[in-house]
Amino acid sequence: MTDASFDSRTTTQDAEFGDYFALLKPRVMTLVVFTALVGLLAAPVALHPFVGFCAILFIAVGGGASGALNMWYDADIDAVMRRTARRPIPAGKVTGDEALAIGLTLSAFSVVFLGLATNWVAAGLLAFTIFFYVVVYTMWLKRSTPQNIVIGGAAGAFPPMIGWAAATGDISAASALMFCLTFLWTPPHFWALALFVRMDYDNATVPMLTVTHGRRATRRHILAYTALLAAFSLALGLTQVGGPVYLAVALVLNGLFLKGAWAIWRRDETAAEADNFRVEKKFFKLSLIYLFALFGAILIEAGVDRIGGFAWV
Repeated sequence: MTDASFDSRTTTQDAEFGDYFALLKPRVMTLVVFTALVGLLAAPVALHPFVGFCAILFIAVGGGASGALNMWYDADIDAVMRRTARRPIPAGKVTGDEALAIGLTLSAFSVVFLGLATNWVAAGLLAFTIFFYVVVYTMWLKRSTPQNIVIGGAAGAFPPMIGWAAATGDISAASALMFCLTFLWTPPHFWALALFVRMDYDNATVPMLTVTHGRRATRRHILAYTALLAAFSLALGLTQVGGPVYLAVALVLNGLFLKGAWAIWRRDETAAEADNFRVEKKFFKLSLIYLFALFGAILIEAGVDRIGGFAWV
């Protein structure tokens, strides 16, 4: 950790179960579980329900382990950012040593048991995801480059690929495009947030794009990545996991997302501050709906295919 003055070994309050659970970043885990489940169910190989449940459980535990290790390392900057100051370590509820022990233990547990329950391709992808998020993103990129969220976004994009690999034992064009869907969604999602919480990153000296290049450049980047995202999300609809439902949802949502990105690009900073970044906040909320709706459409397509398959038996 970069700030030696932040002593994460001591705590002033007794921790409760909820404090330890908060280390796992449960809101982020929701996205991990959902996209991994979609990847598993969209795969052409059906797992036994119990094996599938175990696979999703271990992927979720691995995601939670990453969150705990991220909070352990980032406790110093979490303490000075308004939106993270109440996390368990800066709030004095859990020590850094406890978070480190929990993160390492759950990491090993999740990888080994995912391998035993499914296959070692999926386990290897989970291990790489944890390593990438903790070492490549948290320890290296986050504090060194304004492209942190772009490259680091790969860690959050792996779950559907892991779910697919848990069922099939391999990687396909469809699972790679599901990876790209989340990977390209991450920058406009987080940069929209950064536009209206820039002071947090200023105070923490995190080189977010809004800090290093300004809001004008960030707005251009949001538009460019949204255009790329639209292209890849539509390409996913042409793979084996796509179909008419997915393509219809993708066309509507990409239209709305592009419209929102265009509105953000055209924004004047004075006007944005005057209305408290209303357009940026609206785009950020839309980004949450966007990803869940597209993966939900993939899930619907998978259900339709399964029902159609049963009809022919």
